[in-house]
Amino acid sequence: MSNRGRPRASDFDPELLRLFDQYVHGAIDRRGFLGGAARFAVGGAGAAGLLAALTPDFAAARQVDPDDPRLRTGYREYASPKGYGRARGYLARPAKAGGALPTVLVVHENRGLNPHIEDVTRRLALEDFIAFAPDALFPLGGYPGDEDAARALFPQLDQARTREDFLAAAAWLQTIEGGNGRLGVVGFCYGGSMANHLATRLPGLAAAAPFYGSAPPLDEVPRIRAELLVVLAADDPRVNRGWPDYEAALKSVGVRHELFQPEGTLHGFNNDTTPRHHEVAAAQAWTKLLALFERRLRDPAPTASPA
Repeated sequence: MSNRGRPRASDFDPELLRLFDQYVHGAIDRRGFLGGAARFAVGGAGAAGLLAALTPDFAAARQVDPDDPRLRTGYREYASPKGYGRARGYLARPAKAGGALPTVLVVHENRGLNPHIEDVTRRLALEDFIAFAPDALFPLGGYPGDEDAARALFPQLDQARTREDFLAAAAWLQTIEGGNGRLGVVGFCYGGSMANHLATRLPGLAAAAPFYGSAPPLDEVPRIRAELLVVLAADDPRVNRGWPDYEAALKSVGVRHELFQPEGTLHGFNNDTTPRHHEVAAAQAWTKLLALFERRLRDPAPTASPA
């Protein structure tokens, strides 16, 4: 979906965008962002206006209506005995299927299961996948409907238990009725890091697509059996500094992988709810993602990557 008519990254000073990235990832709080953004404010909008312009616009970017008749959607709870006990996520699947379908776990950013991730889940379902997006914030009441509130809740999670919730989600999804037993995962930012983690923990995972997520511990890389599509932004030093060592580790154990790092992109470029969205690069990344899942998750079963 185009950002035409909405703000673009090029409309903002690069230093302001870096400040916003610090805010989004918890390095500074709202007051810190507004204080730093004041020097970029022009006219009557002020720093608060700049924050509003950079904040996700979920309604404008939505591609698939929640009530789209081509889909069956809803929220499902599942057991997570090693995590928080019970967990919940958003399930989307085609309303009509000609046979067993591949399954895809969708992992959100550090704000929980917001409307954008639900929309991405529906987009995958329209491509004939059974897609499930857990909400890490469910033990704390779920995504609160506000990005700032969600961001404030996230550090309260016990990440060891949260990781177990995602592992339980993968196990639940892999055996879901109507699925073909093959599992892929895609995640964004925090979700990209989680996708990398899951690849080290799930020997049955066929494909993983971490979007601008930090690498797993390098000593865990030999456990990876999935084929990887590693998506990085061109300008994202916080995440990109870990890639050379991660790439070397992947090569050393023969994990099949591809790096996609399009020019002119910022962290979060796939997210079409914000000005950081890069329409062309996001479309290319989506095409590569679907190609990976088609190749690795559809019948007949492909051979596993060597380890």
